Amino acid sequence: MNNFPVNKNETIEVDIIDLTHEGMGVAKIDGYPLFIENALPGEKIEIKVLKVGKSFGYGKVLNILKSSEDRVPVKDANFTKVGISPLQHLAYGAQLTFKTDQVKNVMQRVAKLPDVPVMDTIGMNNPWGYRNKAQIPVRKIDDKLQTGFFRKNSHDLIPLEHFYIQDPKIDEAVIKIRDIMRRYSIKPYNESDNTGNLRHIVVRRGYNTGEMMVVLITRTPKLFPSSKIIPDILEALPEVVSIVQNVNSKKTNVIFGDETILLHGQDQMIDTIFDLKFEISSRSFYQVNPQQTEVMYNKVKEYAALTGEEVVVDAYCGIGTIGLTLAKDAKHVYGVEVIEEAAKNAESNAKLNNITNATFTAGLAEEALPRLIENDIKADVVIVDPPRKGLEASLVETLIETKPNRIVYVSCNPATLARDLALLTEGGFEVKEVQPVDNFPQTTHIESVTLLTRTV
Repeated sequence: MNNFPVNKNETIEVDIIDLTHEGMGVAKIDGYPLFIENALPGEKIEIKVLKVGKSFGYGKVLNILKSSEDRVPVKDANFTKVGISPLQHLAYGAQLTFKTDQVKNVMQRVAKLPDVPVMDTIGMNNPWGYRNKAQIPVRKIDDKLQTGFFRKNSHDLIPLEHFYIQDPKIDEAVIKIRDIMRRYSIKPYNESDNTGNLRHIVVRRGYNTGEMMVVLITRTPKLFPSSKIIPDILEALPEVVSIVQNVNSKKTNVIFGDETILLHGQDQMIDTIFDLKFEISSRSFYQVNPQQTEVMYNKVKEYAALTGEEVVVDAYCGIGTIGLTLAKDAKHVYGVEVIEEAAKNAESNAKLNNITNATFTAGLAEEALPRLIENDIKADVVIVDPPRKGLEASLVETLIETKPNRIVYVSCNPATLARDLALLTEGGFEVKEVQPVDNFPQTTHIESVTLLTRTV
């Protein structure tokens, strides 16, 4: 028999002493941790124990008996259920402190670099309505096509019309497209038996240009009656410059499939970063918070400290956004991107902006860096902006071997950043400073920019 200090379905009062990296309140009963959504440090809460495990349990808030000074009214209680805005109940200033502390924590625990300066997180004046892209699932609820978001840890759709962290124009566009799909009785996707057709509505909007792209993710190539749907979308949303159908026939959680069908315009839209134009395709990675992207890229520029004489390697260049913003201050920029389509986009974006000192190739950065050296080209500064899993071990080894003077590491995951920094410091680099940037207000996600310099 398990001998836990709490039992499932028990109602108890607890004091919240901390927040996890996922934004859940932490209470302890005789040393046994309980994790509770919508709970903040300093609060006394009546909870129902939902789950009891060997090492920890979970609880649900029933009543807040003593509220934190940092608690604020929520935009929508459903956002906690679906996980869109897990920090929406926390005052924005406290959110920024929470994120700074998360980075400091991993610098100490994971990187073993407790003395590295971690700056205060740079926040936004208005931490709402910032996302320039939405990927909204479509399902049938109460015999009607509905858009919304999945309840956490499930594929049960909760209908939602306003997401608040997205550009309000995107929210409006999703509703209009949804209503057009209803008008023509388009069958929403049924995940349980892989039937129906419309799976997701994806909308991107240029923050500075206002251009909009619509991507309809379907199970089959047939989208009937597309001859009526497309004109109706264009009439309802005159800012749309591109409509794309993407076909994903698999029973999978992955949103995009392999087949893309152009329905209107070209498979691209344009937005700007600083004074540069970027063509963005339906599958391109593009930072979702345009305002904070410029803040972050300014920090990259500062850390790169270019004088016009440096060779820069952008090791995860995507469509070229970082490399091209640095090009005017560099001798030459070499961008490397594993996704061939994105590398081609980067080349096009260089031509679009009349930038002649930037070269982009498809491939692996750990192979491209040695090739440059073989051609008597040494990277003075390397920019890395990897996915959440962090740097490939082979690239870390290559950076240590090729010894650039500076590495500027753009990260969206403090844990993998800390892991990689530990390896790079062992290999002869010094971490000079870490600057967190809040690209994702109301969530627990954190971007950061880190400067490393070579010591040997």
